[in-house]
Amino acid sequence: MNQASEIEAAPAKPNPMPFLFSPVVDLLTFGGSALVALAMLPLGAALGILHDDTPGWTWIGAILLIDVAHVYATGFRVYFDLAELRRRPWLYGLTPLLAFAVGVAVYSEGELLFWSVLAYLAVFHFVRQQYGWIALYRSRENQLITQELRPAEPDQRGPGITSPINRNTFDRIGWWVDASAIYLATLYPLVYWHASPPRHFHWFAEGDFFHLPPLAATLLEPIYWLALAAYAWRSLWRGLKANRWNPGKDLVVFTTAICWYVGIISLNSDYAFTVTNVIIHGVPYMVLIYWYRWHRQPRQSKGLDAGDTGAEPTPFVTTSRWHTTAGRVSLFFGAIWVLAYAEELLWDGGSGQRHEWLFAWCGTLPEWLETEAWLAPALAVPQITHYVLDGFIWRRSAR
Repeated sequence: MNQASEIEAAPAKPNPMPFLFSPVVDLLTFGGSALVALAMLPLGAALGILHDDTPGWTWIGAILLIDVAHVYATGFRVYFDLAELRRRPWLYGLTPLLAFAVGVAVYSEGELLFWSVLAYLAVFHFVRQQYGWIALYRSRENQLITQELRPAEPDQRGPGITSPINRNTFDRIGWWVDASAIYLATLYPLVYWHASPPRHFHWFAEGDFFHLPPLAATLLEPIYWLALAAYAWRSLWRGLKANRWNPGKDLVVFTTAICWYVGIISLNSDYAFTVTNVIIHGVPYMVLIYWYRWHRQPRQSKGLDAGDTGAEPTPFVTTSRWHTTAGRVSLFFGAIWVLAYAEELLWDGGSGQRHEWLFAWCGTLPEWLETEAWLAPALAVPQITHYVLDGFIWRRSAR
């Protein structure tokens, strides 16, 4: 047997799959959070609350400990990192100040206007975050392909990527397919929400969304299904034909589509919307912040980033108790949960004690603190800052 026939007979080497953290962590982060969110629906049905408002225990778990808390997780990426603060002090310093000033100005024009503007800013953030995961997976896949092709001869590159021109063409097509799928997975349920009032839930306040004619949802629906079908077909084709599987990206697209469709279109309750919307948004973000802060960053600072060396990074070793796993987890969740509780305590004290059973010990705020014209904009500063900075800190140049 000659050398050429040996090469032909050798089995194709499996292509490495792109993961953001690790196979297990990615699966638990995106698949696990979606599984918990969807499991809350039959649980709610069994308890008789599936079609009701969010009960107190769900509010604590989903809103307080995930939705509000994940906003403060941004602090570990920015405000609790002195080196990062020194890198862009104007951005990080002016953003909360401008958020408060703009919030006061908008609130002065009307309370409902304030909540509407804040709701659409939040919607933009929620939609863009799901696209952001797709962008990260695409970037990771491109890194792996580049590393694979660097030493390869043209005939060893595998199907679908035989030349830079061919690869770039497929990459542009892939971007359109991926972007269309993830954006429509979120935008179509939102359009349906706008076009089919009344819904028994809202984003922040009753009436914070405007209405669209029902025709808008009718026209968008076939495009929605076509985009998801195109994504599924392309993902299977790339996996079966070129052995280019990207299970993490697939998981993000389809869990987003399922959770947003079920929580907004299939069901019509505050409970269902809360559990399907909040959990898959907040949990992955907290994992990203924790991973960046205590896994990626220390290794990069020591020149041990796996992406740079191609080798498994050396663990970050320290004798401080705060750098043990238990210490890091305690510090991270302890800090964001305390801050989240403090924020909700102030919201409750200034808005008539909506959750008296949890915050009654504090009573109401003093009269001079109950001026909603500045209290609401002030308490909204952390989430506005989170929305704005999230558009900067995860750009390629910032990472």
